[in-house]
Amino acid sequence: MALNGNDQDAMRARLVDLAQAMVEERGGAGLNLSELAARAGISQANLSRYFETRETLMEAIADHWFQPMVEIMEEVLASDLPPRRKMYEFFARRFVVMRKKWEADPVKLQTYIEVGSDYFEQVRSYIDLADHYLGEIIGEGMSDGHFAGLEVDETISLVNQMCAPYCALQTMTMFMERLNEDKLARIIDAVFDGLSAQDRGAKALTGLRAA
Repeated sequence: MALNGNDQDAMRARLVDLAQAMVEERGGAGLNLSELAARAGISQANLSRYFETRETLMEAIADHWFQPMVEIMEEVLASDLPPRRKMYEFFARRFVVMRKKWEADPVKLQTYIEVGSDYFEQVRSYIDLADHYLGEIIGEGMSDGHFAGLEVDETISLVNQMCAPYCALQTMTMFMERLNEDKLARIIDAVFDGLSAQDRGAKALTGLRAA
């Protein structure tokens, strides 16, 4: 008997849960579609109705893993907070979620980070989406007079570099014990108070020189 739409969604969600358990056990390399079918109690032909390849399954796992982050970003974007506060919330709320995952099981979090690196194409869209949303916040800041002389894309790159420990997961896990929301707030204040295209003397005129 053919499954209805709700049953299909439930089976798809169950398969993703089982696949995540396999990833947590052995990493992405241990994700075998035939074993997943066996664990689910279905044939491999039936499994292919939901996921034809390992890549499509990894995309579904990425969707499941990143969806809470997307919801956070969209909630922040939809808020009526001023741009400075909005940028802080944009990074801080996601950082708090990742810190809780790290505190609960740092090995499991590192496994997912490594799998994400191995399947970067499956997670690229979420990085692009985060940059898009950050660009909207930057645009609001520019409307208020911040980031003078800079283009939006350049500002996105600069802000990401400055806030990398709070958004780049590999960097975050390396420095987690030194990171906190107060430090992030000071970084965001520095971004809004000082980031512009103006040369204030840091850049050398004739190249680098030894001290």
